[in-house]
Parts: sequence; structure tokens; C-alpha cells
Amino acid sequence: MEKFYIDGTQEFIPKIELDPVSNHHEISGESHHEYTWEFFEPIFKWLEEYLTTPGRTIVMDFRMSYFNTASAKAFYEIIESLVEYKKHRYGDITINWYYEESDLDMLEIGEDYAEDSGADINLIPYPKVHKEENDFEI
Repeated sequence: MEKFYIDGTQEFIPKIELDPVSNHHEISGESHHEYTWEFFEPIFKWLEEYLTTPGRTIVMDFRMSYFNTASAKAFYEIIESLVEYKKHRYGDITINWYYEESDLDMLEIGEDYAEDSGADINLIPYPKVHKEENDFEI
């Protein structure tokens, strides 16, 4: 099985890195593109195949700065599939939900995912990244 990677440099597209060798996976950045389900479909297919091997020790890191409702549903499906994997394939999962320490909405979403899925999700704050004075967005 090959590594699944999307750079995430395009606007509204998250970085996706799914590594079947290290079993460390990451979804980060922004996710609010127009065709969310079409975007996530190959990710779901990759995970479906990946999760057929029992006994893996899996780490999934979410480090999102912004996402839309459709992406939120996709993330929840990923979390649910990991919870099911742990129950039925005897794997060990660690889910890390990183959020900017001042972003209480992102913290609350992580808490909701944990409560709704029954997963033990590590809620990990990180300090706000300050832009340089000369940096600006157009």
C-alpha cells in the first residue's frame, strides 16, 4: 500500500498525509472547497483498505485552521472509522486534535467529536502564530 499525499498548497485544500509505514497520519490547514465529498472519496477508499489490516498502532493528527460543514462531516466519518477499527480489528488509535489556544470554537468541535464518537481525543492547544509586519493576505 502506498502513501497517500495531497500537498494542500491550493486555497481551500487541506494537506493530507496518510502513511501506511509509520501509521502516522495528518490532516491540516483549511478545508472549504466546493466539492468536498468528491475530494474526500479517495481518502475514504484509502482508509477502508488500510484499516483491513488488524493490530496497527495508528496516530491521526487533525490540525485545522478552518473547515466547512461538509468537511466536518468527513472528519467525523474518519474518526468513526478509527473507533470501529479499534473495536473490531484490535488496533490502537491515538487521535490528536490541535487547535490554536485562543480558538474556542475549534476546541469545542474537538470536544464534540470526542463525545459523539466515544473516541479518546487528545485536545492539544498551540500558541497563535503571529505574522510578520510585512506579511499580508490579498
